[in-house]
Amino acid sequence: MDIIFIQDFRAKTRIGIYPWERIVAQTLQFDLEIGIPNLRSGQTDLITDTINYADIVQMIHEILNRNNFLLLEALAEHVAQKIMHEFNAPWVKIRIAKLDIIRNVRKIGVCIERGDKQSKNT
Repeated sequence: MDIIFIQDFRAKTRIGIYPWERIVAQTLQFDLEIGIPNLRSGQTDLITDTINYADIVQMIHEILNRNNFLLLEALAEHVAQKIMHEFNAPWVKIRIAKLDIIRNVRKIGVCIERGDKQSKNT
């Protein structure tokens, strides 16, 4: 499987279970690996035969602006499902971290995988 990745993408949003987290925007770090639905892009050199990284980043910004989540788990699931459905990705791995939210801890977060990493690209 061919995989694109986006690392250290940062965006601010209000997320969390505590009242102050619903008021103050926090910085989240996203690291994504996304299975490409086919192998043609290496031969054709066309963006239409792969997944455009900029489209993924824009989609995440839109999700953060339009939705309210309490848990990183729910946000990660939502992002994973949107990527798989809108971009036809057979597999996705998403890591989302809150930065410097707990004293003496640089990052806390979740990592999820969805889909079939073993699926054959066509």
